[in-house]
Amino acid sequence: MRIAQIAPLYESVPPRLYGGTERVVSYLTEELVRQGHQVTLFASEDSITSAELVPCTPRALRLEPGVRDAVPHHMIMLDKVRERADDFDLLHFHIDYLHFPQFRPERARTLTTLHGRQDLADHMPFYRRFADMPLVSISNAQRMPLPNANFVATVHHGLPLDLLTPNFEPKGGYLAFLGRISPEKRPDRAIAIARSAGLPLKIAAKVDKADDSYFRDVIAPMLRGGGVEFVGEINENTKNDFLGQAAALLFPIDWPEPFGLVMIEAMACGTPVLAFRHGSVPEIVEDGLTGRIVCDVDEAVRAIPGLLTLDRKAIRARFEERFSAARMSTDYVRLYQKMLREHAASDGRLSTLAARSANISGHGSESSSAARKDN
Repeated sequence: MRIAQIAPLYESVPPRLYGGTERVVSYLTEELVRQGHQVTLFASEDSITSAELVPCTPRALRLEPGVRDAVPHHMIMLDKVRERADDFDLLHFHIDYLHFPQFRPERARTLTTLHGRQDLADHMPFYRRFADMPLVSISNAQRMPLPNANFVATVHHGLPLDLLTPNFEPKGGYLAFLGRISPEKRPDRAIAIARSAGLPLKIAAKVDKADDSYFRDVIAPMLRGGGVEFVGEINENTKNDFLGQAAALLFPIDWPEPFGLVMIEAMACGTPVLAFRHGSVPEIVEDGLTGRIVCDVDEAVRAIPGLLTLDRKAIRARFEERFSAARMSTDYVRLYQKMLREHAASDGRLSTLAARSANISGHGSESSSAARKDN
């Protein structure tokens, strides 16, 4: 198949540091190429891919200090996609809904994976207006706020099996927090859990400008109590060691998490996950096998001893069974094929109806002419 993958421009594909959506687009793109598909990636020019790359901005927008508004850059990218749309069997978008108005006429061969939260009130009228655009959710929980949207499948994320090496005998002895410093990710809960459990905590996280005050006013003072090390933002090269040496990953979220890529990254390392019951968590973590699911800090602290006894080899095995990039790409290819079959069938029906209509119209004209001659 000839497939276009349209990525956000905030980060490169894959991202140098933090960036969940762009990372997933990279894994999917590379696996599709490996399977023999002709893939074209629309992304920033500093992206690295084995697919054909259509550069849409010189660098990832987060690395460009002069960029204040990302929308114009994405609109230029969409115009590039429009110019080449006929080159592809299917257009797969990962940029939320910016393309809906422009590509609605192409919806039969357009697929949109939603990567963010969908419970915001401003989304509702938009999805009602474009209820015919085919959507993919990355968890069943993600789609719940939009019962009338046109979700055609749920496809859980996946990672290349060789991306992270499992560590079945970790030496770190610490709990890990990996992600963003933000109120919904609740690093404050992670600190409280680690201290109550008497275990050291390492926090590897980026701080967005929007969360500067939260970090400064809430989290930074908590770091002074001892037992907590703030590592900062880490890259792919150090992630394996950070997660693999950890006794467990803490994922104490307080929001409707659409997926939570770090959970399966930890599982790939054989590291158990302690997560709060929100959003996708019950779909990703198997309680008592790959981690523990809890509802509050006290329950989390009580769960720690059992969490640390979980079989790390079994955790890695479940990761391989459920969350590989090969499985993710296979799910998408099946969906692509289904959409194209339905599109072809629809075109066939329209062609048949058009031919039938032309025949009827032609017969009518002949009859009218004959009637005029007879008269």
